[in-house]
Amino acid sequence: MGSEVQPVDLTVDACGTKCPMPILKAKKALSNMASGQLLKVLTTDPGAVGDFQFFGQQTGNTVVGQTETDGVYAIVIKRK
Repeated sequence: MGSEVQPVDLTVDACGTKCPMPILKAKKALSNMASGQLLKVLTTDPGAVGDFQFFGQQTGNTVVGQTETDGVYAIVIKRK
């Protein structure tokens, strides 16, 4: 996965929380977004990277980018 391809529509800060909170916060935010919009989730939980891949497979939303800077993971999800 590369860096972000385009500007995101919404950012959710889940730093300092552990699974399942980053996923739950993302799910809530995505439910209020239109199809094709981009959500960025910030998390300090390294396990969230794999969790979001699984979340995407289960929900039809797509992880389109992810980066890590100083222990903060930025995961960009495209709303189905």
